[in-house]
Amino acid sequence: MATVSSKDYREFIEDKEKEYLSPYAALSVNTRGRERPMKPCPIRTDYIRDRDRIIHCKSFRRLKHKTQVFLSPVGDHYRTRLTHTLEVSQIARTIARGLRLNEDLTEAIALGHDLGHTPFGHAGEEVLNNLMKDEGGFAHNEQSIRVVEKLENDGRGLNLTYEVRDGILNHRRSGTPCTLEGYAVSFADRIAYINHDIDDAIRAGVLSPKEIPESCNKILGDTHGERINTMILDILEQSFGKPEISMSEPVKEQFHILRNFMFDKVYLNPRAKGEEAKGKLLVEQLFAYYLDHVDLLPHEFLMNLEEDGKKRIVADYIACMTDNYAITDYERLFVPREWSRM
Repeated sequence: MATVSSKDYREFIEDKEKEYLSPYAALSVNTRGRERPMKPCPIRTDYIRDRDRIIHCKSFRRLKHKTQVFLSPVGDHYRTRLTHTLEVSQIARTIARGLRLNEDLTEAIALGHDLGHTPFGHAGEEVLNNLMKDEGGFAHNEQSIRVVEKLENDGRGLNLTYEVRDGILNHRRSGTPCTLEGYAVSFADRIAYINHDIDDAIRAGVLSPKEIPESCNKILGDTHGERINTMILDILEQSFGKPEISMSEPVKEQFHILRNFMFDKVYLNPRAKGEEAKGKLLVEQLFAYYLDHVDLLPHEFLMNLEEDGKKRIVADYIACMTDNYAITDYERLFVPREWSRM
């Protein structure tokens, strides 16, 4: 059996990619590179290196305390933004493996796609977008790029490859990634959140399995695993050997029915979203406070003041907060403490 030394292991992986991957896959050797050139790693390809940089960054760790759907849920089994990210990564890698795409690039995009998410999920994003309208708005995918290019690593960013940054920016449904790996993450994101949000809503008592449309159960399956399996297999059957990724019309139709059902029953359900108004108010008041006290922001945000302006760096700071940190900071600033004589 041939052995590979650490000095040429990266080249060994790159050669294997050329031999095995689809002609439509993004090869590591063909990357458009980084904004700041780096000496190649003797062991890892550029995409593996990007994956590792994302996993080790602070923004990735903070995802464990950021809302997915249910704001600050009590219970060990509800999804957070971190567990959502891991599920997206798993589904995206399965799609990439089945289509013989670059799994390392796919995983890096998946792990980084939500780094810019705000506290309190899309509710926090909506508030910041409204507050930032005159500055071009706020969107979590654009903020994720800001995180990896500018905010992480003491202002130096993570210096990721073009393909990873492009996939992160374009993971939303309306996006147009430059690689099929980016499209794989976009599909995986939607498959993951629809299905795990059903699971969480049932656990929370907001939704009953009997309420799920019968046509969805019939075509997609009536369990969490069956639905995900059906969607992945359908993508593989429709997309293998082609320069695009797609679903069949019957599966796509039921997916949209299921998504609309979730908006009606869960995403816009006052019971599920009962605390969102408080979260929105909290974000608004923190934004107003730090806009008036911008000098209190940490140095890594203040260093961008001249280039980006007060509103943008305040939005950066708040977007980086976890749910828990935002609540604690709000209490520190706005909730009176009991006076005690020492």
